[in-house]
Amino acid sequence: MRDSIRGAPGSLFGLGFFLLTLPGLARAAERPPNVLLVMSDDQGYGDLGVHGNRWLRTPHLDRFAAQSVELTNFHVSPVCSPTRASLMTGRYNYRTGVVDTFLGRSLMFADETTLAEMLAGAGYVTGIFGKWHLGDNYPMRALDQGFSEALVLKGGGLRQPSDPPGGKGYFDPPLMHNGRLEASSGYCSDIFTTAAIDFIERNQGRPFFAYLAFNAPHTPLEVPDEDAAPYRQMRLTADEWAGQGHPPDGPFDAEQTAKLYGMIANLDRNFGRVMAKLDKLKLAENTIVIFLTDNGPQQVRYNAGLRGRKGSVYEGGIRVPCFVRWPGRLAPGGTVERLSAHIDLAPTLLEACGIEPPAKVRFDGRSLWPLLTGDPNGWPERTLFFQWHRGDRPQPLRACAALTDRWKLVQPRGSGDKPPESTACELYDLPADPFEQHDLAADHPEIVERLTSEYEAWFEAMRGERGFAAPRITIGDEHENPVVLTRQDWRGPSAGWKPGDVGHWDIEVARPGQYDITLHFAAGDAAALRCKLGGKELSHAVGPEDHDYTFSAVPLTTGPARIEAWVERDGRASGVERCRVTYVRRL
Repeated sequence: MRDSIRGAPGSLFGLGFFLLTLPGLARAAERPPNVLLVMSDDQGYGDLGVHGNRWLRTPHLDRFAAQSVELTNFHVSPVCSPTRASLMTGRYNYRTGVVDTFLGRSLMFADETTLAEMLAGAGYVTGIFGKWHLGDNYPMRALDQGFSEALVLKGGGLRQPSDPPGGKGYFDPPLMHNGRLEASSGYCSDIFTTAAIDFIERNQGRPFFAYLAFNAPHTPLEVPDEDAAPYRQMRLTADEWAGQGHPPDGPFDAEQTAKLYGMIANLDRNFGRVMAKLDKLKLAENTIVIFLTDNGPQQVRYNAGLRGRKGSVYEGGIRVPCFVRWPGRLAPGGTVERLSAHIDLAPTLLEACGIEPPAKVRFDGRSLWPLLTGDPNGWPERTLFFQWHRGDRPQPLRACAALTDRWKLVQPRGSGDKPPESTACELYDLPADPFEQHDLAADHPEIVERLTSEYEAWFEAMRGERGFAAPRITIGDEHENPVVLTRQDWRGPSAGWKPGDVGHWDIEVARPGQYDITLHFAAGDAAALRCKLGGKELSHAVGPEDHDYTFSAVPLTTGPARIEAWVERDGRASGVERCRVTYVRRL
């Protein structure tokens, strides 16, 4: 385990590691560095051997950590879509339209400029392999947002409502490849890794940006038996890590943990495959590799004593591993302990690659290149902000935190569906209290007041960007026809993933014309199928064996509209499972 959870504020180890060799300068002048960005899903700070986990075997990631500079004070959002939006844009997720992970609030506005778009504009070939989770439909897909190659799962993960029918979860999943649904064979992490390696091999002669975004170890906990077996044999318990920081905040499940550790061990092996390929192709010295995770762990397990888990703005939910390797440019084993976050990686990579951001781009993050290269002089103190809770619109002082190099103001309540009864804030001196055990709010009211004021100004700035509006899904555009709408992105107070839930889709009709509206629903007793669309109300009687029906040649005009579709049985409404919208012809 590296020296500690947190060192003194502003400290920097490994000074002097930044000096370039002359051959390194010559190589850099020949062509820009490649970029490989690897991110796992729901892997916590403690899910690495290098972070003190004595049970989990991550030899490839541990070796990579020793070869890298570690950002030891690195933070992300409490859940995945917000982190991914900030990672891709260098901006707070609230600016981008992303506020949650489902129900239409994990969609990112298409006018955001992504890291992939910025690198592609500088001549990079770009590819994503795994989880995008910022929109399944044009113009919000990864394919529309700067990636020339995209092999991705839909929505937030496999076995979710966005998953195409016919899938088998983490094994043999149907995936979207460059906008087309394709069958695959094998375990998902292996599939994504193989595709990333193939992309690197095919593009080794030019600068590339490869984004390998594993969906493991996110639920469902499906893993090859051979990967979970060693951890089942360990007879894991929580007793061995009690006493370090915070105790377990819920029941510990040994079988669940064995599966999780097996998923991470599989991921580690795949990470080793990519690193070995870079070595074999002699690309390692001119490739910047970053490994990070998107939030803290979802389940109760060892997390280096940090407080909280996924969904929490305590450190256990937002502090994650982040390692940066560039042989010959960054010294192995260095650590940067200044405050850093997901919003910093896009500007950092642009500076490292010698690329100026487009004039219209306004980063919230700051390039960490001076810190990574051992030049912290002039690096000013700053306050970063983190917030997440369920619901359609963010609310002030609900499940939020303001963080500096030393102080953390946190209001941890209200992350679920209901607002908190109290918005009283806690205050922690993180270098002295990394496990957030001693609330100092009563002792330092002036710091509470200052950070609260900064948070309130930040929240108003976020509200002022777009008014927390949600993006609309485009139908009728030639780039995607037909369009499949799923429960992942429908909205409304009764929307959800349970069978009886009912929601709607907010859409933008790109072309006037006639559209076929195909509704997929669960078979059952005879019922009435109903649909409201563009001011029209459609209805059709369905029998007990029916599970889909098409309303043909429905005329629609351009502009915003809403689709609502449900089945009525015995006076009860149940939303459809999917809606397929096909542009047929002009009016």
